[in-house]
Amino acid sequence: MANPLAQAEFVLSANALAQLPKDGAAEVAFAGRSNAGKSTALNALCQHAGLARTSKTPGRTQHLVYFRVGEGRYLVDLPGYGYAKVPIAVRDHWQAFISRYFQVREPLAGLVLVMDIRHPLREYDQQMLDVAFKRHLPVHCLLTKADKLGRGEQSRTLLQVKKELAGRASVQLFSGSAKLGLDEARAVVLGWLQAGPHNEADAHG
Repeated sequence: MANPLAQAEFVLSANALAQLPKDGAAEVAFAGRSNAGKSTALNALCQHAGLARTSKTPGRTQHLVYFRVGEGRYLVDLPGYGYAKVPIAVRDHWQAFISRYFQVREPLAGLVLVMDIRHPLREYDQQMLDVAFKRHLPVHCLLTKADKLGRGEQSRTLLQVKKELAGRASVQLFSGSAKLGLDEARAVVLGWLQAGPHNEADAHG
């Protein structure tokens, strides 16, 4: 079956809300620690090796990077967090910008939170979850690099993360390089894009 995400193409990068698209199209954001495999996951989901920038130097993504998926839909690559070696002023700007983005960005339909299966639910991950929960935004967690663990350890970690999330977010095993969990993750992202923006009125209605 054809992969609709394979249409993804770079549109713009932004470091201010005024620079974001104004067409109201639904968008799904991808967030994660700088070394969690976020860019690799995006590239694998879109079957496009050079779409999102990957680097051995954590923290290379320093803007919100928008990719258009067909008409009226976007994927958004958020700056990696945790390891980026940048000036404090730049990091403070990112944090304020991202926080404001989640508060006011109406077209936002969901958040994909990328976590290394060997180091899940670290402090920054928890903070990102809290921001999404305050917005009543659906969250799907990818436990990346799952191929680095044996099947027994994969299952144990998956169950533990599910227990800690207590139903507040969905979670799955994932490996871009081993092509593990691609169909499941694509189904979640496409479902959000097709359903459209999610807001507090929807959550309570």
